[in-house]
Amino acid sequence: MSSAGPAVSKTPPAWRNWTGNQSARPHSVLTPRSAEEISAAVRRAAGQGLPVKAVGAGHSFTSIAVTDGVQIRPEGLTEVHALDRAAGTITVGSGMRLSDFNTLLTGYGLALTNMGDIAVQSLAGATSTGTHGTGRASGSLAAQIRGMEIVLADGEITTCSPTENAELFAGARVGLGALGIVTALTFGVEPSFLLEAREEPMRFDAVLADFDALCADNEHFEFYWFPHTDNCNVKRNNRIEGPAKPLSRARFLLDDELLSNGVFSLACRVGRAAPRTVPAIARLSSRALSARTYSDTSHKVFTSPRRVRFIEMEYALPRAAATEALTEVRAFVDAADLPIGFPVEVRVAPADDLWMSTAYGRETAYIAVHLYKGTPHERYFTEVEKIMVAHGGRPHWGKMHTRDAHHLADLYPRFADFTALRNRVDPERRFGNDYLRRVLGD
Repeated sequence: MSSAGPAVSKTPPAWRNWTGNQSARPHSVLTPRSAEEISAAVRRAAGQGLPVKAVGAGHSFTSIAVTDGVQIRPEGLTEVHALDRAAGTITVGSGMRLSDFNTLLTGYGLALTNMGDIAVQSLAGATSTGTHGTGRASGSLAAQIRGMEIVLADGEITTCSPTENAELFAGARVGLGALGIVTALTFGVEPSFLLEAREEPMRFDAVLADFDALCADNEHFEFYWFPHTDNCNVKRNNRIEGPAKPLSRARFLLDDELLSNGVFSLACRVGRAAPRTVPAIARLSSRALSARTYSDTSHKVFTSPRRVRFIEMEYALPRAAATEALTEVRAFVDAADLPIGFPVEVRVAPADDLWMSTAYGRETAYIAVHLYKGTPHERYFTEVEKIMVAHGGRPHWGKMHTRDAHHLADLYPRFADFTALRNRVDPERRFGNDYLRRVLGD
C-alpha cells in the first residue's frame, strides 16, 4: 500500500453518468489503490456521518451509484492477485475495465464463458448490477464469479466464496452496491475459444414462430426488432474449432463504425429534431446491415463498439412469456404515434441461483427498449413497463424502471434474505442512497 494514501479531489466537480441522465455532487472523491485504503476511507466516512458509494464507468441509467457523500472511484484497483490454471480461476482488482480484462485474459490464453455486448464497464459495476449477455446455458458475468473481496460498513476487509461466508457470497455477487465495496473478484475462466457469428435479417413473425428453436439450437442467440417495421436482425454465436475468419478491416469499418455508429448517430439526431422522419429512418436502418458470417476470439464476437448514447429500460421475463410480451409491445408501438428510432433487443439466459439476479430460479428472456439521449422516453417506457410487469418481469438494476421494494419483494424468492443480510452487514446504511431506499426499502 502506498504511504501517500488515496488521491482526494478537494473540490469535486459534478459527476454525470455515461448518458447524462444521472448526476451527483459528492462531498469528496477518492481514487484508492488498495482495499486497505478503501477500508480507511469507509471508517473516516463513518466518523463524519457520510454515506459512501463506489462508481465505475457510469454505465448504469439508474441512480444506483449516486451519492452526495464520499464517492470512491476504483480505477486504481486493477492488480492481478492470483491466477490458478488448475482451478480455472483468476483474481483481479474490481476496478479493471472489461475491455482490459479481455486483453489480460487473451494474453494468458484464457476467456470468460459469456459476456455482454459492451466492454467499457468496470468489473464491479457490471457484476453488481447483473450485467449479462445472451446464452442457452451460460449466465451473466456475476454467475461466473467464484470468490470476492469486499469492504464492509465497519471497514472490515472480508472474503467470501461458496465455502467461506457463503451467505455473503450468495447476496454480494449481484449486490447492488448495498452490502459493501467490492475490491477484488475471482472469476471462473476457460481456455480461449473461437465463436462463429452468423447475422442475418428475418421477419418479426418468423423470429417469434421459431423463438424456442433458435434458443435451443444456438449457444448464444439474440435479435433486434426495428419498430415501425417488420424487420429483425438475428444473431447466432456458436463455438467452432477454427481457423478464425474475422471480418476484414474494411467490413468492420463499414458495418460497425460507419453504419452502426456514424450513420446511426446522424439518423438519431435527425429523428430527434424531426420526429416524423423516424419511421422512414427505421425502415432504412433495418435494411442497412446485410447478412454476414465471421469468426474470431470470443470476446471480439461478444462485444462491439457502442458510441451512440441512449437511455434504456430492460426487463427479465420468464422465457415462456417472451413472444406474447413482444407481440403486445409491437401492438402498442403500431397503435401509438411515437417516434421510436432504436431497435428493441431480445436476449436469453438460463436460470441461476444468485439471490438478486434477474434470472434467479427461472429461464429468462430479456427485452430491452432504448431511445436516443435527449428524446422524451416517458410514455414509451411507461407503456412497455406495464406489459413487462403484467408478465412477471424483473427490471434490470442498472436500467430505467419505476419498481419499488413492495413490488420487487414478490418477484425475488430470496429478497427477504438479501435485506436481512443487508441489515446485518450495513445496519446504518453506510452504502445507502435514494435508489436503494426505493428498491430495497429502509
